[in-house]
Amino acid sequence: MRRNGRGTGRDRGGRDDRARSRVPLRRSLLGRLLGVSALVAACSVAATAWIAVQTTSGAILQEQGRTLTADARIYDTLLGYAARHRTWDGVDATVRELAEQSGRRVALTTQSRRPLADSATAETPPALPPEASAVVDPLSVDTVLAARSTEGQGTDADRIDPRAVGPYLLPTSERTHLRQLADRNAMCLNRAGVAADVVVGPSGRPKVQMVGSDPGRAVDTKCGLTDLETPTRTEQKALDALNGLADACLKRQGREGVRLDQDLYWGRKVAAVPGRRPPDDPRETRPVPVPEPPREFTGEDDRAVASCVGTARSEQLSSYVASPALLFIGDDGGTTVPGFDLSPANTAKIAGAAALVLALTVGASVLAGTRLVRPLHALTGAAQQMRDGEEHASVPVPGDDEIGRLAAAFNDMSAHRARLEEQRKAMVSDVAHELRTPLSNIRGWLEAAQDGLADPDPAFVSSLLEEAVQLQHIIDDLQDLAAADAGVLRLHPEPVRVGELLHQVAAAHQAGADTAGVTLRVEAAPAPEVRADPVRLRQAVGNLVSNAVRHTPAGGTVTLRAYGAGAQPRAGSGVGPGAGSGEVAIEVADTGTGIPAGDLDHVFDRFWRAEKSRSRRTGGSGLGLAIVRKLAEAHGGTVGATSTEGAGSAFTLRLPATPPTP
Repeated sequence: MRRNGRGTGRDRGGRDDRARSRVPLRRSLLGRLLGVSALVAACSVAATAWIAVQTTSGAILQEQGRTLTADARIYDTLLGYAARHRTWDGVDATVRELAEQSGRRVALTTQSRRPLADSATAETPPALPPEASAVVDPLSVDTVLAARSTEGQGTDADRIDPRAVGPYLLPTSERTHLRQLADRNAMCLNRAGVAADVVVGPSGRPKVQMVGSDPGRAVDTKCGLTDLETPTRTEQKALDALNGLADACLKRQGREGVRLDQDLYWGRKVAAVPGRRPPDDPRETRPVPVPEPPREFTGEDDRAVASCVGTARSEQLSSYVASPALLFIGDDGGTTVPGFDLSPANTAKIAGAAALVLALTVGASVLAGTRLVRPLHALTGAAQQMRDGEEHASVPVPGDDEIGRLAAAFNDMSAHRARLEEQRKAMVSDVAHELRTPLSNIRGWLEAAQDGLADPDPAFVSSLLEEAVQLQHIIDDLQDLAAADAGVLRLHPEPVRVGELLHQVAAAHQAGADTAGVTLRVEAAPAPEVRADPVRLRQAVGNLVSNAVRHTPAGGTVTLRAYGAGAQPRAGSGVGPGAGSGEVAIEVADTGTGIPAGDLDHVFDRFWRAEKSRSRRTGGSGLGLAIVRKLAEAHGGTVGATSTEGAGSAFTLRLPATPPTP
């Protein structure tokens, strides 16, 4: 007997459900591709942004530094001009030169914005900005701009430009004498092993400056360095005037006056003691200053003295320097602020970062591509193996994603192909076996008749006819299966009363059942009509009945039942549940030997028999139940089987019910 299905329905259904279900995005091929693309894009954007920020920031800072340095140089140059001149007359040439060097517009105005000098060449120069870049005042220096200047001489704590010397400017005679004295002292120090050089200040006073040497070593050389510390007649006169102005300021505050030296230090008083001067000293004979015990100053006194000294210096120098002026530095008409070019270091940095991003992109793409292509290569190799003649080839399933499901589907297809190939080979063998037996019998009888060993009597003719009918039956069954497989099985549906059809089938098989000692019984409860081809439906039910009769021993019973939606088979029959909604079930149950559980899944396979010896003793071509399944499927129904070994089997054919006529 046959069994239902091929043992793969549940597995195939599970795989189909898995194939139809959507792969989670985080595990899908699309998700991984999007992740790699997003990672590469994020790295590229981050690297580009970092390069742009670093390069632009560095270039802007560099350009700002250059601009501030240029502005500070302009400011310092004009500040020096103001410190050395009493007025701004003649500053135009300096302003134009500074504008040419910096490529920017330079303008000077009084504090009331009256133009003093302007580098703009237009007849009507552009309006000046509302805010000045700086105030050029040698008596009140902008310490920020002065500190950035590379040419400035530095500033004192009172913010007076050191180039504003005024009455401290030495005449030629005093400069010559002091320079000779400074040169002798420098030569003396050099002979003593102390590196020294002469530096001339803005007032013309030279100073011996030791280069990289310990100042304490110069004390032991006895080179007369203190001679340069004594003020000249011009300096002393200016210091006396400064002291007078400072003392007047302090007296107005009720404070004691101080004595300033040429470095404007007021921390000690001096006492006059006799001293000697060289005969060629042009300075008047003055006592050599000898330090007295230090005079104590409180913090408030020091602040008051510093304030008065600063005020006195400004008052003393005000008539020797130019008046404060407003400095404007900006773009000149059509010119623009100088741009900046990438330095070689920045260019190399950009190239290196771009190369790194490119390498990361290529590496990530190669890695992702390799991981994606590897299972595809495996699929290609397996497909080539199957093309080269291998019946079954499988590939590993990498995971539950699109490629993994493709690999699983390929494995299923390969296994299904292998099963089909096995079935094809088995079918060819089965067809040859089934056709060989009747043909061998016919040939044997005919050869016997030809040789005179058998007489062509009615029994002889009847035997040949029986074998020919069996051969024709096999050929007809094969044609039906071929037509069903090709989808060209012709049906002529019409309304069919199932009860009447069961009685017709039972009557057609009654003689065979009586011969086998089997009782045929019909239990057709009222059931809806079905729309079916009555000939094909009788063929399907007849195949089930003949199969049941062959496998039921004498004294057994074969029962034909029919029931509609909601009805159940007879209690205790041991068969499956009733038909579902909108179905009509036709059941053929027997009390035969039953089907082993291991064979139940094969009963509807072609040419399959429970007898391993493939004996035809029980009759049949081995195609009856396979034809039943094809006919059921052609009518839009199903067929199934249940069995209990030693107790009997039941085959159930389910067909769609015809809706009742309103």
